[in-house]
Amino acid sequence: MTGTTAELVGRARALAVPGRRAILGIVGAPGSGKSTLAAALGEALGPDLAVVVGMDGFHLSDAVLAAHGSRGRKGAIDTFDDGGYAALVDRLADARPGDPPVYAPVFRREIEEPVAAGVEVPSDVSLVVTEGNYLLAPSGAWPRARACMTEVWYVEVPDDVRLARLEARHRAFGKSPADASRWARGSDQVNAELIESTRDAADLVVTPG
Repeated sequence: MTGTTAELVGRARALAVPGRRAILGIVGAPGSGKSTLAAALGEALGPDLAVVVGMDGFHLSDAVLAAHGSRGRKGAIDTFDDGGYAALVDRLADARPGDPPVYAPVFRREIEEPVAAGVEVPSDVSLVVTEGNYLLAPSGAWPRARACMTEVWYVEVPDDVRLARLEARHRAFGKSPADASRWARGSDQVNAELIESTRDAADLVVTPG
């Protein structure tokens, strides 16, 4: 278990071997800080060495969720296109210098929708950092995605810290304080418990200081 920035950057840098593609997965419960860690690694390593690709680009659209009656559970494991994500990770893992770039979708919180081809991943970038909730889930297509990853790190913070972050995030994107608390301690918490059950399958547990 480790959490110092220098250690984590060093370990990520060791995965980035020129001429070879490595995939580093960052997983954790909602509000754990996995996106922050992934962004910090990307910034520290620089765009010539690493690109960050989020799993959240594979959220099903609100229209599809509404058609399935799942809009109120957005973020649950079955509200993602896991097959699409696995296919993308497979393409990213197979890319070699000289191949065309791969384009990955992104999730825009300001509109709460995925946007296609939001991130370009050049073929000569050695490390792709991918972050999301369900990278270690044993069901669906998630194991296919995991099989393409060189390492997966699990980010863990105390529940009170995580919940406070989640509520603040929900309020920042328009929810009332009551709705923010209800969402963080309801749907988000159910998802968190599922994600926490996959912790022991990680290669490294990160506890940020």
